[in-house]
Amino acid sequence: MNILLTGANGYIGQRLLPVLLDQGHIVHCCVRSRRRFEGRSHENVRIVEIDFLNPAADMVLPADIDVAFFLIHSMRDKGDFASREQATAENFTRLVQVTGCRQIIYLSGIVNETQLSIHLSSRFRVEKILRSSTVPVTVLRAGIIVGSGSASFEIIRDLVEKLPVMVGPKWLNTLCQPIAVRNVIQFLSGVMLKVDTYNRDFDIGGQEVLSYKQMLLQFAEVRRLKRFIFTVPVMTPRFSSYWLYFITSVSYPLAVHLVDSMKVNVICRPNTLARDLGIELLTYREAVERAFHRIEQNMVVSSWKDAFSSFDTDLRLMDYIEVPSFGCFKDEKRRFLPGDETQVLERIWRIGGTTGWYYANFLWKIRGYLDKLAGGVGLRRGRTHSDHIAPGDALDFWRVLAADRRQKRLLLFAEMKLPGEAWLEFRINPRGEGSELVQTATFRPRGVWGRLYWASLLPVHYLIFNGLIDRLAAGEKNNR
Repeated sequence: MNILLTGANGYIGQRLLPVLLDQGHIVHCCVRSRRRFEGRSHENVRIVEIDFLNPAADMVLPADIDVAFFLIHSMRDKGDFASREQATAENFTRLVQVTGCRQIIYLSGIVNETQLSIHLSSRFRVEKILRSSTVPVTVLRAGIIVGSGSASFEIIRDLVEKLPVMVGPKWLNTLCQPIAVRNVIQFLSGVMLKVDTYNRDFDIGGQEVLSYKQMLLQFAEVRRLKRFIFTVPVMTPRFSSYWLYFITSVSYPLAVHLVDSMKVNVICRPNTLARDLGIELLTYREAVERAFHRIEQNMVVSSWKDAFSSFDTDLRLMDYIEVPSFGCFKDEKRRFLPGDETQVLERIWRIGGTTGWYYANFLWKIRGYLDKLAGGVGLRRGRTHSDHIAPGDALDFWRVLAADRRQKRLLLFAEMKLPGEAWLEFRINPRGEGSELVQTATFRPRGVWGRLYWASLLPVHYLIFNGLIDRLAAGEKNNR
């Protein structure tokens, strides 16, 4: 079959793609930035560069597609995400219904309560827009998705592993029916061209109905941790949002949306879809255990933290892989590498996350705490893979713009709160009988405050950047 996969760079899209390819399908992957996707080459992959929020006037989708997956979700920090989701769905519908598509499959949220959150209301509105097309629609409604790298999994992990005693809001007693990401992918691929699923919606969930408190405690049991949780009725939504923001890696606006959704029960209506498709539903505990197995094996396929929409990363950022020079301050360091440069490149490719920053890690951590207090992303995002990195990935409070092993170049852009814009670049260039490591920090200030910021940090930058390049070149690690 010819399949159109929107959201191919997203958490679910990256997991669904290899399954579709293993089944022998030709997959047209819709991405807003080709640069974020080009590393995943396959003979049956076709790249369609399109922004469904603002498609080009002459944009057309492949005419011979059989099934189209609509996996575009928005929880962006700024602006009205519901309006963006609506516009995206309308543009998608307009473009897909003039193709030969025989089925649209949409992953939505469970919307069985009378009062819905803004997030769930938006998902329901998108369903209605998709159903207005001439193409039959199959809607799969899921609640909490549990898997390595999923937002819910990582948030629960942060809470459980960092807080021996939790005094939480009353929404910890809200009921939900979590589902393993493995089962979600089975449902998505299983309903393709199943005529009896056309123009119908199905709630998909795991075997159990649990409260968020029960999920936290079961997670702790899997991790062999003793945790105590108390709920209080007086914690306001704002305070609850701060609670999530400072303990977990989510941004504050995203925490607000999550808290709003967590007040709504998400329990499935009974159906026989799992039985009809031969899907064995995992328990919540089994889903958590499988997720940690993937983490321990360094086999995390995708992470919500890498999604641009999770932190309101501007897509145009990927177009600027050449660092500006006009109106910028630069700190450039160079070290000659007389021997094999391979190990140096490996150290560069492992920078950040659990590896750390090789020199004066305590100063990097302080900067992360300050950024979190200022409303930034902080260091808690880490990185998805310990030894693999690709353009578009999140890396602590940086975003990867370029990661080219052949050119021996890694370019990072700062997503921390700054009075300006900052880049950090590593290059290895040939030099005489050996090679040279070039490390360049670039800062483009915004007004007087930006210039004062750079000037005030000159002594710290001198210490950190000299130490960093020395450790990279010499192969030593200092975790102070």
